[in-house]
Amino acid sequence: MKIGVDLGGHTLTAALISRDGQKPRIEKIDKSDTPRSRSVKEIMEAIASAAERLREGHKIAAFGVAVPGMLNADRRRALRMPNFPVEWDDLDIVDAIETALVSRGIHAPVGIENDANCYALGEGSAGEAVGISDFVTFTMGTGIGCGIVTRGRLLTGAHGMAGEGGHVVVRGGVPCGCGGKGHSETLAAADGTSARALAKGLPEDFEKLWEMRGDPAADEVLDVTIDAMARTIATVCHLLDPEIVIIGGGMSRAEGIGDALKSVSAEYLSRPFKKLLDIRISRIGSEAALYGAASVERTA
Repeated sequence: MKIGVDLGGHTLTAALISRDGQKPRIEKIDKSDTPRSRSVKEIMEAIASAAERLREGHKIAAFGVAVPGMLNADRRRALRMPNFPVEWDDLDIVDAIETALVSRGIHAPVGIENDANCYALGEGSAGEAVGISDFVTFTMGTGIGCGIVTRGRLLTGAHGMAGEGGHVVVRGGVPCGCGGKGHSETLAAADGTSARALAKGLPEDFEKLWEMRGDPAADEVLDVTIDAMARTIATVCHLLDPEIVIIGGGMSRAEGIGDALKSVSAEYLSRPFKKLLDIRISRIGSEAALYGAASVERTA
């Protein structure tokens, strides 16, 4: 048995995962609120508590955590976790988690990976990308997460930060929380979309706003969202030539968003790429990050 953990800013989700032949299966899920302080001490306690609840009667062979931030190349330390206290910066997260687990009598090697990369790994092992060697995942939510798998391997780059598709420069000079400007995330993600909607007196909830398609004011907001995301998809397709593009995250639940993204993305693609474009909506949703986390192996 393995345990995969998805550490979110608001929810900490952990799962006990078994493998039946080649396909992993979630046996049990444990959800709790992420401590409001988001301090290292309280989160380590929460992770260890979740592991203790899940491991009852089972031997845990490995433990993996999807981390919402940029990690160093050897996958032990956080370079930056934007929505967490600065005490996380340069923290040896692997050592901190292992220490917390040992205090509960749990001895298992710990691996960590960026949460968007875990989402991609999960789609590859249990979702839309099973059997596919080259694919890209985007999670559309508060921000835009991205994971890239090429020739069956996760793309991490020279410094461990590859795959930041949400920070593709699309247009304009809107400041991004990362320190750059004009990034896809500033226009296509839920926060940017909500801000534009509120400025027009429209609902900030994306699904409600999406249901208002056809209303000129709503379309003006939504067109920017879809266009920014489509530009990002087209750019990534031109650079990487993936077999499929998978869309997940809370915004992906809006009915028909996949078709809208495919239609607009095709406008930006060169002719050879147009007929190859395959955009799919994730079937396993947030479980992808759990499957992916459980598949992460300790590297150092």
